[in-house]
Amino acid sequence: MSKNDIIYNEVVSVTQEYFGPAADRYVVRQIRNHLNKNPQQLRKQDLMGLIDWMGLTMALLIDDETIINKYIKDLKELLRPASLKA
Repeated sequence: MSKNDIIYNEVVSVTQEYFGPAADRYVVRQIRNHLNKNPQQLRKQDLMGLIDWMGLTMALLIDDETIINKYIKDLKELLRPASLKA
């Protein structure tokens, strides 16, 4: 498994908490439509832009700002070095 696959899988894992089984399809769509990449090309450097888009699209789907902010916070945890994660 490459680093890119690991990053993609981590994004999907976080997203599953909010979107359930639709998480994979949602993440793939966001990567392809907003980053113009295939999921296998996702890099850690892409995460901030992806997180921004995912926060915006989630706001269109969900009216609860608390949930949206928690989702964004959970995704931003992926940016932290492993040694700093709780």
